[in-house]
Amino acid sequence: MVYHAPSLKVRVVNVVDLMCLPPPIIHPHGLEESQFIELFTAAKPVVFAFHGYQRAVHAIIHGRTNAERFHVRGFIDEGTTTTPFDMVVRNKMSRFHLCIEALRRSGYTQAGPLTEWCEEMLAKHQAYTREHFEDMPEVRDWVWTVN
Repeated sequence: MVYHAPSLKVRVVNVVDLMCLPPPIIHPHGLEESQFIELFTAAKPVVFAFHGYQRAVHAIIHGRTNAERFHVRGFIDEGTTTTPFDMVVRNKMSRFHLCIEALRRSGYTQAGPLTEWCEEMLAKHQAYTREHFEDMPEVRDWVWTVN
């Protein structure tokens, strides 16, 4: 059974150029403050998944409106030679970790079932990868579908 959060509103922003995050006075690709707020709002919590060290993003957004609301998930030097998905699990930035963090930071009052499902999937992942030395089929064979 998959749990949903139908009344939770989420915005996904794909940042391709990190240098758009600082103000234009710092970097020529930087967004004007109004553009930055248009994308990230002025007050909503932000969960930011980053392929490098978290502090890099915090340094880049320093001085932006309510920068403290940004929670960056990134590389934390966890893991060894393992499966691709297990590396993101070990660094606490898997899809399940990001979902749990978004639910927690949003204050979504009906988060319990979805949080529990994510935690169950993380436990299932750990057991599966330790037994089979590969990612679970639900992860390994997943493809994006349009509803």
